[in-house]
Amino acid sequence: MSAARDARDRKQRSERKGHRAEWLAALALILKGYRIAGFRYRTPLGEIDLVARKGDLIAFVEVKARRDLTAGVDAVSYASQRRIAAAGEIFIGKQPDSTRLSWRHDIVVVSPWRWPVHLKDAF
Repeated sequence: MSAARDARDRKQRSERKGHRAEWLAALALILKGYRIAGFRYRTPLGEIDLVARKGDLIAFVEVKARRDLTAGVDAVSYASQRRIAAAGEIFIGKQPDSTRLSWRHDIVVVSPWRWPVHLKDAF
């Protein structure tokens, strides 16, 4: 197997793992009473893994599939936080009820054989 093909296979496995983690995180949030308003919401400034809504609260959620909680939280860099916040402002600006909404930035860490950990207002 060539090095390029091996790298491509690793990338595909990583993407599949990330997508599974996003679906599991979405399920966990739904069970907590949230409605998923956006899935992989993309803007020119960045992407948000999940946009979850509960009443007038919008949670912009970054999902990380990592072995443990610390690794998941550490994987959300300051640059990522800025991109998510910028994309979140675009999302809020497009909502017809934007004046009454409050929002926050959450992280959900999905670890093997564990229920996802939801960290509210993480950054």
